[in-house]
Amino acid sequence: MLRHTKKTIFITALVLIVALSGIAVGRWSIRNVTAETEGYGDLKTFTEVLTLIKKNYVEDVKTKDLIYGAIKGMLASLDPHSAFMPPDVYKEMQVDTRGEFGGLGLQIAIKDGALTVIAPIEDTPADKAGIKAGDRIVKINNELTKDMSLQDAVGKMRGPKGTSVTLTILREGWKEPKDFTIIREVIKIQSVKSKVIEKGMGYVKINQFQEHTADDLAAAMKDLTEKDKINSLILDLRNNPGGLLNSAVDVAEQFLPRGKLVVYIQGRTGERSEYYTNNKYPDYSMPMIVLVNEGSASASEIVAGALKDWRRAAILGTQTFGKGSVQTVIPLSDGSGLRLTTAKYYTPKGISIQSTGITPDIVVKLIPKKGEAEHPVIREKDLEHHLSNEQKEGKKKEEGEGEKLEKDVMPSELGGKDDTQLQRAIDLLKTWKIFEGLPKAG
Repeated sequence: MLRHTKKTIFITALVLIVALSGIAVGRWSIRNVTAETEGYGDLKTFTEVLTLIKKNYVEDVKTKDLIYGAIKGMLASLDPHSAFMPPDVYKEMQVDTRGEFGGLGLQIAIKDGALTVIAPIEDTPADKAGIKAGDRIVKINNELTKDMSLQDAVGKMRGPKGTSVTLTILREGWKEPKDFTIIREVIKIQSVKSKVIEKGMGYVKINQFQEHTADDLAAAMKDLTEKDKINSLILDLRNNPGGLLNSAVDVAEQFLPRGKLVVYIQGRTGERSEYYTNNKYPDYSMPMIVLVNEGSASASEIVAGALKDWRRAAILGTQTFGKGSVQTVIPLSDGSGLRLTTAKYYTPKGISIQSTGITPDIVVKLIPKKGEAEHPVIREKDLEHHLSNEQKEGKKKEEGEGEKLEKDVMPSELGGKDDTQLQRAIDLLKTWKIFEGLPKAG
C-alpha cells in the first residue's frame, strides 16, 4: 500500500497543453531500466537504415536528429500521452508544474490526423482571441500542421511574451479557414477561485491541479466557512485538464474522512499503489455538488470518482473526458526525457474510467445560444492510439451510451447567465436544504 510515493506523478489530461505541458511524472534513473534481449535483434534493421541514410541521403543529416526523430515516432505509436521530450521541452515541463507558463493557453490533441483544439484555457490569449473547442489548426505561422507532432506544434506556438503567432483555423460550418494572430503571454493560472454564490452557499472552481492547489483550496474553504459561514458547496471541475496526482489526493481528502481510499494505480505487472486520505487537511462534511463536463480529465476525474464512489457528493454535468492512464517521466542521460504511460488508475470501487469517463449522477447538458455554432466534443476515446478499457472489453455497450456522447457539444461559456449546469446545482442545493429541514417519516 502506498500513500504518497517519492515520485511526482502527473496525470494531466489529454494531451499537450500549449503553455501548460502538464504530464504525468515520476523520476526514474536510467540505470534502473533493465534491457530485455527479446526482440532486440530487430535493432539490426534500425542500424541498417541509419547507416543507409547517413551514407546515401541527398543532404547531410546529423545522427542525433535521426535518432531523436526515430524515438519520437516510436513513442507516438504507443498512445496519445507517451512522448519523447528533447532537452528544451523537458526543461520547460519541469517549470510548467508551478502554474506559470509562456504561450497561448490551448489544450490540443490529434484527432483524425488533424491538430485539434480540446479547449482554450480560461482568460488566456487563445480564449480571448475566440479559439473554440473542436477548431482544427491547419497552419501555424503559415506552416501546415499535417503530420506535425504534438510536441512540435507546442514548440512552434510557444515563444517570448509579446511576440505573435498566427493560427490558421478551420471550424465546423466554415467554408474556408481563417487566420487568428495571437500575442503570446506569460500565463499565470490561478488554480483555485472561490466566492459566495448565494447566501450560505459557496462556490469553488479548480482550474488545474498544481503543486499548491490543495493549500489554496484549504485557504479558500477556511474563508468560506469561517468568514462567510457557508453551509453548502459547489465544486466546479469543468474544463479542468488535470495535473498532479498527489494534488488530486490532497484535494479529495478535504471532503472525505481520514483513511479513505481516493485512487489506486496498477501497472502491467499487477503491482498496485494506493492513495489514502490522512489528516493533513481538515475535511468538510457539508452538502456538496461537483460539476464536471467533457473537459474534466485525469486528476479531475480522480476527485470526482472518489467523491462519487464514497457517496460524498452528487456529480452533475456531462460525461467526463476519460483519461485514466498514468505517465512517468524518466530523465535521460543527455538531458532529454521520456514520458511513458506506465499504469492505469482506478476509483475506490475499482472502476477504470479509461476511454469511458465518469458518468454524472445527474446529466445536464449546456445548449448553445441561438445562432451559435456547436463545437464538437473530443474525448479520450477520439484520440488516435488511445488505450482501451479492459473492463469494457467483451461487455455489451450500455444502451444509448455511444449515441449520447456523440451528441454532446462543448459549451461556449461557463459561469455566465446561461450556465444551466451551475443553476441546476444551485437549485438542487436549495432543495437539499429544504428536505433536510422536513420531519422524518415515522
